[in-house]
Amino acid sequence: MLRGIEKRYGGSATASVRNLDLDISDGEFLCVLGPSGCGKTTTLRMIAGLEHPTAGEIQVGEQVFDSTKAGIFVPPEKRGMGFVFQSYALWPHLTVQDNIDFGLTLRRMDRKTRQAAAGEVMEKLGIAKYRDRYPSDLSGGQQQRVALARMLVMQPNVILMDEPLSNLDAKLRLEMRAELKRIHLESGSTIIFVTHDQWEAMTLATTIAVMREGTLQQLGSPENIYNRPCNRFVAEFVGSPPMNFIELGPGADSALSDSLRTHLDGAGLGPCQGSAGIRPESIRLGNLSEAVSATTYSGQATATGIMPTGGNWIIELTVAGEKLFATTNISPRIQVGEQTGFLVDQADLHLFNADGNRLPS
Repeated sequence: MLRGIEKRYGGSATASVRNLDLDISDGEFLCVLGPSGCGKTTTLRMIAGLEHPTAGEIQVGEQVFDSTKAGIFVPPEKRGMGFVFQSYALWPHLTVQDNIDFGLTLRRMDRKTRQAAAGEVMEKLGIAKYRDRYPSDLSGGQQQRVALARMLVMQPNVILMDEPLSNLDAKLRLEMRAELKRIHLESGSTIIFVTHDQWEAMTLATTIAVMREGTLQQLGSPENIYNRPCNRFVAEFVGSPPMNFIELGPGADSALSDSLRTHLDGAGLGPCQGSAGIRPESIRLGNLSEAVSATTYSGQATATGIMPTGGNWIIELTVAGEKLFATTNISPRIQVGEQTGFLVDQADLHLFNADGNRLPS
């Protein structure tokens, strides 16, 4: 539990983290998601005890780890947390076996018990055959598994990970995501995972915390974050290709804006002085006249680009002089330059006010 957490460096007027309140349930897989510089790694380091909050309180279970008001600070080694760094931070002069049971050695555990515990974790992660190798002899994926094993063998209640998959290629990232999901299910540990990769967050998390410029923007399940973004920043940041936006406020006098405003007014959803967002996958293309109803927004578009991505296609459309992007997993029947009908279900329109906050729909 984080309450009123703030972090400033060197008396700076700008806080890296501001007024952060965060409740994390036991056994949760929380992904802290946001662009570079948003304060997500700083937040993780404060939870770990590697940074001191400027203000606020951090509590895990019944124990307060940080409280600026009460003058409480519990050092990292006494927090019972495991930390996996982006750089893996393996000891280069120690074998895989010695890297993994290093923490157990510090706990003065006897050699036989140490080796048994390390052996069990290595078997689970598929690295037992590398036990006598050194980190320089391992691939990036193997080093990542060693770093995970070194942390898991300590049986922490809370696992902290700072972009641990960012140095891996696409195939290894996919494999390690599956591995982390399995570890979470088997261990029941609480995991806090920092990433700037939205798909990493969507595939791993039970809960996502989206941050921007040191503040929490939205906290919710992956489905909630994706389907009901609370503001334009979350809507634009989560999704690939990104959400299409049609401006509806003062000065938005395009034919597309006028057409959508007319539809919203007719549906009792107007007037909207902000913008409307449409996910690319929500745009259906083709002769859809039979599907048009009072609860759909439809029109004509020209295909100005078709980009295959391997199993999916991104289609660039021009609608009343404005660009929109649609996606499909069915090979498009239209060619560049051809006209097509398009349709969007009213339920798939995301409306935002002039301040960028979501409107009820």
